[in-house]
Amino acid sequence: MTVLVGYVPNAFGEAALTAAVDEARRRGERLLVVNMSRDDVLVDARRAGEEQLARVGRDLAELGARFEVRQIERGNDAAEVILALATEESASVVVIGIRHRSPVGKLLLGSVAQRILLDAPCPVLAVKAA
Repeated sequence: MTVLVGYVPNAFGEAALTAAVDEARRRGERLLVVNMSRDDVLVDARRAGEEQLARVGRDLAELGARFEVRQIERGNDAAEVILALATEESASVVVIGIRHRSPVGKLLLGSVAQRILLDAPCPVLAVKAA
């Protein structure tokens, strides 16, 4: 089985990655790090650059983790991508970073985290940044 983590290059993504490494070790499973970029925008702050993903790979290799880093550049909906991968990879758990948003903010912008929490085919570990 696999521990799947949705990674974004910010404090929320780093917190999720740290928790996912711990979870993968505890379960004795491989780690799948997923970064996604929307294809309907020219610049996406959630898209990790090559150096950032290389650093993630180096850090995981130094920790002795069994891992794969995958960047997906298709689709507009991160929740759909994470949910589909959780099913395809038979994920035992999905790890995501979350941030506080107002009810109005959730209503206007939607909530990727909320959709993953409600629709995932496996448990979801939601992690707050320090």
